[in-house]
Amino acid sequence: MGANQTDLELVRQVQSGEKKSFDVLVLKYQHKVINLIMRYVHDHDAAQDVAQEAFIKAYRGLKNFRGDAAFYTWLYRIAINTAKNHLVSQGRRAPATDIDAEEAEQYGGESALKEYGTPEREALKDEIQLAISAAIEALPGDLRTAIVLRELEGMSYDAIAVTMECPIGTVRSRIFRAREAIDKVLQPLIN
Repeated sequence: MGANQTDLELVRQVQSGEKKSFDVLVLKYQHKVINLIMRYVHDHDAAQDVAQEAFIKAYRGLKNFRGDAAFYTWLYRIAINTAKNHLVSQGRRAPATDIDAEEAEQYGGESALKEYGTPEREALKDEIQLAISAAIEALPGDLRTAIVLRELEGMSYDAIAVTMECPIGTVRSRIFRAREAIDKVLQPLIN
């Protein structure tokens, strides 16, 4: 009876004509959706517009939502596709996401990053951040999407499999290969 159950109850209410229940879902997920879209669009105003478009698409498609996946997973798939469509309409391809220093720490080198903020350490932190961003940018689209959903969005392997419409084994393989590629880029910096 967690968040998924509550979301499903709200969805059922919307499907039975209670439109205000959708407002609750929008309020609950709008910041996460905007942050996700920002990883593709890199422009806050455009991200808000794309998020609004994604929520409109979700609202229109809600009559077909059966609850096979969590609402959150379903909404994320819509948001990602809407962001990618926006980039295509702008003549751009989906860029990698920016990673802040705290997220860079997940990839290794924790002790060096957590110590005193000397100029050398700050430079290393910036270099690692840029290296991770460049490594993610260089990944093929399926690997990039899998690693972003797992490491930056915190989605489970099951949710990623549903979002990417592929078997969980494929998700595990993509995330493993993405981590290997990122590790290769980081090794010279942290050793």
